Amino acid sequence: MRVQSMCNTDTRDAETTVNQIKQLENAGCEIIRVAVPDMQAAENIGNIRKQISIPLVADIHFDWRLAVEAVRQGADKIRINPGNIGDREKVRSVAEACKALGVPIRIGVNAGSLRALQSFKGKPDWPAEKWSETMVSEALGEVAVLEELGFRDILVSLKADDIARTGSACRLFAQKSDVPQHIGITEAGSFMPGLVKSALGLGSLLAEGIGDTIRVSLTEEPVLQVRAAYEILKAAGLREFGPDIISCPTCGRCQVDVRGAVRKLEEAIFTNPELREKARGLKIAVMGCVVNGPGEARDADFGIAGGRGVGVWIENGETGRQIPQDEWVAAITDKILRSVK
Repeated sequence: MRVQSMCNTDTRDAETTVNQIKQLENAGCEIIRVAVPDMQAAENIGNIRKQISIPLVADIHFDWRLAVEAVRQGADKIRINPGNIGDREKVRSVAEACKALGVPIRIGVNAGSLRALQSFKGKPDWPAEKWSETMVSEALGEVAVLEELGFRDILVSLKADDIARTGSACRLFAQKSDVPQHIGITEAGSFMPGLVKSALGLGSLLAEGIGDTIRVSLTEEPVLQVRAAYEILKAAGLREFGPDIISCPTCGRCQVDVRGAVRKLEEAIFTNPELREKARGLKIAVMGCVVNGPGEARDADFGIAGGRGVGVWIENGETGRQIPQDEWVAAITDKILRSVK
């Protein structure tokens, strides 16, 4: 399972786009997608690709010629939408260009851009099953076209902005085809509602073994999308990414800033690839009081339970020295760096 994100920069601005991709690489992004709205952007793909390390996906809408140029420029994958890329001959041109250079094609089916909606007036009053059947039908139709053209290096995504339609479509497609799936809830929203929606919708699919790549589509900076995807995969037991930080919600007994400490700790770990890798698989506790903290953190590898402005060090269930609150993050990161796996 690989984690993907998408730049929100102007692809025609190579410097800004490359800088964002490198930030995303640093955050753990493994596949990056960029928008290709015009020929200038398509022609800039080669310049961008030379400066990054992870695979680059060119996102194409409406104009098949942009896909052909993006392939020529070195794109590692092409994403097309069957609802707007054009007729069979245009798809043929894209397939031939991709086949010649060994570039896979992702068929991206979004509920909002189905062919079936192009002549539809008003809001379709369809149940989730009708949406999923239509989405899957269009995806299978595009797969069939590519396969008839001799092209089989295909990935499919079926996305809607809600759990029911997305989950139903992905499950139905998995029943009908063994073509790999990229999964995500599209237009999921801002951080909190989008993360909850994505965790519920994608978590259930992952538990059923559906999905080969993943993106969490939040209306936030792309780095947060990457972190969110890893947290979902980590919670599902499919990937390790940094530590499992357990922390209490705090209560009236708390006399230390647990929330601030956890935020600083996460910032220190998840923005530093070396520290993140060293911490991979560890369970670290940050607790707010000494009443329940040591017991609740007993299962952690190490951590701290707070008192009045200080914390008690906990390691493998045993309590140790006291540490001032302003030294908590340094104590934990130092322990991570000294940990031997």
